[in-house]
Amino acid sequence: MAKYVIEFSKRGTICYTSHLDVMRLFKRIFKRAGIGLAFSQGFNPHPKMSFAQPLSLGYEAMEEFIEFETADEWDPDEICKLVSDIMADGIDIKYCRFLNTGNRTLSAMTVAALYTARVPAAEPVDGEKLVTDYMAQDEIITLKRQKKKKGLKEVDIKPMIRNIGMTWKDGILTIRMLLDQGSTSNLSPELVLNTILPFAGMDVDRSEIAVTREKIIFEEGLTF
Repeated sequence: MAKYVIEFSKRGTICYTSHLDVMRLFKRIFKRAGIGLAFSQGFNPHPKMSFAQPLSLGYEAMEEFIEFETADEWDPDEICKLVSDIMADGIDIKYCRFLNTGNRTLSAMTVAALYTARVPAAEPVDGEKLVTDYMAQDEIITLKRQKKKKGLKEVDIKPMIRNIGMTWKDGILTIRMLLDQGSTSNLSPELVLNTILPFAGMDVDRSEIAVTREKIIFEEGLTF
């Protein structure tokens, strides 16, 4: 068996395809390309394949990663070509490489992600002042859904915002935010938008806001 990582981007209408459906798409693509995946053991075996981080519905992405194991060893360049040739429109395969992370998954090694949100704003916005005032709050409290209990709980998201910046140009407020991501601490950009737009006195329909995940950040020492 051999372990690989594929980097790809996801843009256009396919961003409205759910995380699970994209997973199914890759499974079908590998099968159609004749690339036999390795399977887990036990009563319910499943292909050894996973994404570094699930992507929210409607988000575009510039640097996504899927890791997988094959039953036989392949040339990564051949995998890249086979998958690229039959991949659905909107997903651009950038490369395929061997992955040497031992038993650790990319998901377990993810610590942060960089997002860009483009918000319609007809009136000029002083992005630098807005960021300063927003982050000057002692706490930034919002409701966050709990994974296990499924209920909503008040949380302070300020410690999970690693960096944030804003610029306004030609009627668009661009918000760049580096947020905690992963199993230890995870912050959705939706919660940042839910707090910073009311703080700025902006009433914008969520459907008018475009969000892109620009980059996934892994533990120090792991780069691609």
